[in-house]
Amino acid sequence: MATKPSIPKGTRDFAPVEMARRNYIFDTIKSVFRLYGFQQIETPAMENLSTLMGKYGDEGDKLLFKILNSGDYLLHANPTALENRDSIKLMHDISEKGLRYDLTVPFARFVVMNKENLVLPFKRFQIQPVWRADRPQKGRYREFYQCDVDVVGSESLLNEVELIQIVDEVYRRLNINVVIKLNNRKILSGIAEVIGAADKIVDITVAIDKLDKIGLDNVNAELAEKGVDAQAIEKLQPIISLKGTNKEKLATIKEVLASSEIGVKGVEECSTILNLAEQLGVATEIEIDLTLARGLNYYTGAIFEVKAKDVEIGSITGGGRYDNLTGVFGVSGLSGVGISFGADRIYDVLNQLNLYPEELLQSTQLVFTTFGENEFAYALQCLKKVRAAGIPAEIYPECVKIKKQMAYANGKGTPYVAIIGETEVAEQKVMLKDMVSGEQTLVSIDELIAKIKK
Repeated sequence: MATKPSIPKGTRDFAPVEMARRNYIFDTIKSVFRLYGFQQIETPAMENLSTLMGKYGDEGDKLLFKILNSGDYLLHANPTALENRDSIKLMHDISEKGLRYDLTVPFARFVVMNKENLVLPFKRFQIQPVWRADRPQKGRYREFYQCDVDVVGSESLLNEVELIQIVDEVYRRLNINVVIKLNNRKILSGIAEVIGAADKIVDITVAIDKLDKIGLDNVNAELAEKGVDAQAIEKLQPIISLKGTNKEKLATIKEVLASSEIGVKGVEECSTILNLAEQLGVATEIEIDLTLARGLNYYTGAIFEVKAKDVEIGSITGGGRYDNLTGVFGVSGLSGVGISFGADRIYDVLNQLNLYPEELLQSTQLVFTTFGENEFAYALQCLKKVRAAGIPAEIYPECVKIKKQMAYANGKGTPYVAIIGETEVAEQKVMLKDMVSGEQTLVSIDELIAKIKK
């Protein structure tokens, strides 16, 4: 007996209904990206591991899917590493490529390779799948799509504000109620500096970024485990638990960070972004969140995260400024800022809240049904005219009982059916049935086209 096929955990098939919903998300996001002057690019699914490794921190590196070299991948493997089952050393010999972890690092590589042909500032968007060897759970998949939008070659904070405007517009169109959380990596560096743990900035940001998930006690335990001393952890407590309005939070943290030049600069950048967003009428709530770190090493300025207010799920959009990212590929001084929309999580939110437009799934507007061969031949000519008019239509491909043909149209949720018998052929007309009201009308093809388009 054949084994029943399956798919890897953390991946999904998408049926026509699901694809219609996903394309609604992609089309909505693309239209907003283009509205703000962004151009689309694509990069390969696989990248050289030398491109990917070291860009996401130790935790990120562990989540990279590695691809075995072609052919006899053990041919050049280190015999000692093989005998000792040293997977880390062995990996260097048997794998040179990996599936992309996100779209930002491949984009940085793209910019470096194509810099001479790009007009700066370069505004790009990219919608493609990414892969992470993560533990699958609700809202977290091993294969998922990201919708990225980035600007490189400009240090202006207006870019950050435009990204906030894009978030505001996308979720307004999708009818999802969200909050934009904002922080700045310079503030986090300033905090590490004033509590006397500047050398532990990465450990601190990775730990406090988990505050919502694991709670304050576990964050403190992780900090201690990473070697942050008890006095520094104590100084950190009132900072990460800071309450109040955005202005109150920034005013307080500015006082706390008065001795840190980089920390004060981070506060000023957040204030500028908030003021510009207010002037431009951004309606979405923006909240200063000093625990927001996103756990990635390449952020150097503003950090963004977007959460749905009406659904319990992780962030559905996130990003930030990454001034130094292209430097690792040999091009320094090229500043960039971007955000990524998590299409799969947005999809889950829309499903839970049932926010899709009713007409979304009506891919076929009209189905032709026939009683015989002569009627079928006439219907084909009518079908050609209907499609030429831009109406999505099809014909049942066999001359079977009319009941079966009607059941097909009904099963697809088609709003109209054209019924063709001997009378319709003789009069060069069709019987148009409204599948919602049940009303039937004898009409010419031109009248049919006008009615459906109306």
